Amino acid sequence: MPDEGFEQFVRLRYTELLHTAYLLTGSLPLAEDLVQTCLLKIMPRFERIAEPLPYLRRAMVNQRTSWWRGLRRELLSAEPPDDPRPDSSGAFAERSALVAELARLPQRMRAVLVLRYWEDLSEAETAELLGCSVGSVKSQASRGLARLRELLESSDLRSGR
Repeated sequence: MPDEGFEQFVRLRYTELLHTAYLLTGSLPLAEDLVQTCLLKIMPRFERIAEPLPYLRRAMVNQRTSWWRGLRRELLSAEPPDDPRPDSSGAFAERSALVAELARLPQRMRAVLVLRYWEDLSEAETAELLGCSVGSVKSQASRGLARLRELLESSDLRSGR
């Protein structure tokens, strides 16, 4: 049975973890599965983990990569995880387009962008979580942002904006 500290952590951080997982997977059901799988894995040793949030982020990136290698294909959804209100400004459409194009990026590049810009981690923290160099994070972020711009511009041209 989980201890009180674990339950409180899950109550406080679940939504944040779900958003990160959604950006990593592109699908709400897969995001929920990813968070649940990783939480179940750390539950028995939760009290021994000094910083559970970074640990879980790393676990989610690793688990997602493991799933991707097993499936060898992407399962995506156009629906974001939260239920937005009607938006006359077009922000919802822009966000949906961004999430859709983010899902087209290679897994490692996507993980770098999610950790750096969604989770607002430093280059050093991102490198540590992904087990790579800071230079690798910088180059993946730079290439990923450039690729996202290209994808978004080409989708704008296709839609006639």
